[in-house]
Amino acid sequence: MPEMNLYDSKLRPLIVILGPTAVGKTEISIQLAELFNGEIVSADSRLFYRGMDIGTAKPSMNDRKLVPHYLIDVADPDEIWSLAQYQKHAISAIDNILMNGHIPFLVGGSGQYIRSVVEGWEIPKVPPDEGLRRTLEAWALEVGENGLHNRLAVLDPIAATNIDQRNLRRTIRALEVILRTGERFSAQRLRGRRRYHTLQLGLVRPRSELYERIDSRIESMLESGFENEVRGLLERGYSPDLPTMSAIGYREMIEYINGKVAINEALTLMKRSSRVFVRRQANWFKENDPDIHWFPVNANVIDDMVNTIRIFIEEKNNQ
Repeated sequence: MPEMNLYDSKLRPLIVILGPTAVGKTEISIQLAELFNGEIVSADSRLFYRGMDIGTAKPSMNDRKLVPHYLIDVADPDEIWSLAQYQKHAISAIDNILMNGHIPFLVGGSGQYIRSVVEGWEIPKVPPDEGLRRTLEAWALEVGENGLHNRLAVLDPIAATNIDQRNLRRTIRALEVILRTGERFSAQRLRGRRRYHTLQLGLVRPRSELYERIDSRIESMLESGFENEVRGLLERGYSPDLPTMSAIGYREMIEYINGKVAINEALTLMKRSSRVFVRRQANWFKENDPDIHWFPVNANVIDDMVNTIRIFIEEKNNQ
């Protein structure tokens, strides 16, 4: 690759690898980062937490030795990272990679995390209102998680579409911001100054193939000791009520451990929830988005993506 001043304000490249869960982002991004002297910044909120490895399909330590990774294993399961906190740390990691003369790759499937960095969101700094949160939590006990989420859908349909109805913490936060400011939560993530020249590369597979890969991954998780991972987290005192422990896979395994469902039922629920998650990810990553170059995952995908990246870098060199 020709040398370039990566930290020059006119030439601050950022390559984004995005797509749904189980599409193959980890393997492909590592190959590309190796080819282009790159380093990887995770944009997957599930990878923040130490001790949650198998259920999140976290890149292995060998993977992380091949290419440096950032924002993995940065918090304990009872620490909750906000979007603003993620954005701050991601930008810091990207800037450090650029200053070292390497190419930053932002990789993940969490749409709001990616867009907060790519679009330079100015995230509203509405301080927590503990009294209002307690009121909303009490309301949730009356109407249930789905009931509270339905209230959010009335006030802000866009926010409700992008928030899992089982993620009570995020539902409450969205309602808190709406009630504190009188404005829709989804409208307050304003686009700010773009910090980088960004190339967004999306990976896609046929939906049926994606579902087969999800099913296979979940079955492999069980064979790799996922039950012991979850039991270990519970034994270390992490409450099953933590938002992190309600992630797909963990909540179903906890129900099995607590005797509420059989293991086969837990696996079926994991697969079903993962399919719903894939459809929700599609709300962030549209195949008709002109800012995303889409690549079907096939035998030629690496060569095709390499050519696109080379054109992108050459354009930046010629600026």
